[in-house]
Amino acid sequence: MSDELVDIRDLHVHFSIYEGITKVLNGVNFRIARGEKVGLIGEAGCGKTTTVKSIMKLLQIPPAIIEGGEIFLEGDDVLKMSQQELQMMRRKTVSMIFQDPIAALNPVFKVGDQIGDIIKFSQLALGEKVTKEDIKERTINVLKEVQMPDPERIMNSYPIQLSGGMRQRICIAMALVSATNLLIADEPGTNLDVTIQDQVLRLLGDLVEDRGTSVILISHALGAVKGLVDRVYVMYAGSMVEAAKTEDLFSDPLHPYTKALFNAVPKLTGGGIPEGISGRIPNYLSPPQGCRFNPRCPHAMPQCLEDAPPFFDVGEGHEVACYLYGGN
Repeated sequence: MSDELVDIRDLHVHFSIYEGITKVLNGVNFRIARGEKVGLIGEAGCGKTTTVKSIMKLLQIPPAIIEGGEIFLEGDDVLKMSQQELQMMRRKTVSMIFQDPIAALNPVFKVGDQIGDIIKFSQLALGEKVTKEDIKERTINVLKEVQMPDPERIMNSYPIQLSGGMRQRICIAMALVSATNLLIADEPGTNLDVTIQDQVLRLLGDLVEDRGTSVILISHALGAVKGLVDRVYVMYAGSMVEAAKTEDLFSDPLHPYTKALFNAVPKLTGGGIPEGISGRIPNYLSPPQGCRFNPRCPHAMPQCLEDAPPFFDVGEGHEVACYLYGGN
């Protein structure tokens, strides 16, 4: 069996809207190995969520349009899967923690019922049946795993009766309750204060470490990414612009966008107001030709305005999509 769990090749995703066709994903390439933890960072609106939703084929078609590319999960082409195969994949192989736990949880069902349904359907996907007693026991155990106080009370609570941090822990429990090979965490701490966010991310890191689960973590909290993942992809306006081991990326960022992104982060040690990135993400209805960062890049060359740069390998698995590091 291949060590590669996910392999996205040259993925193009457009969306049909009232004004026309938005060209969002622009030839995305992305890989994650079994047991690997990968971070995905970039400004809001750069296509991170669209990329990970594509892995589970959760994009609504239409308005989403898969213009080209391939998505392989455990060697199988996701874009060619039947509806039954997709359901099986979502029950057995991939789980996702969404940004907003209130939107992810059904307000009219108790927490225990929602976790229990996931246990029941994931076991049915494996060809096994479980009793009510088994479901209750596993629900209590997973609530204990995510450090929920008084699991019996939580099981009989509705989402609205819980705090934001508790709801996010419930979402983590729901994602981990089945035998999942890949966990996608889409900004799991967005709606939490920084203290609770840190607790939730550390808990998530500990749980996946114990299980050997592969992880894709999308986050604007660069400190959390640095502490939790093995490798990082940097995304800008629907394109991957840099990929490297976490330590290498944070110690030696190469792409002009990556450098600008890191310079925009406030420093806790002081040093004045952080630098912003001039300009804005391009309009996806009419994105710039060539490298999509060229209108904001201080190092843009004529070639950057004509052709989108491929990934250039600069050594040690560090790749950067910039003509400063390759090309003619």
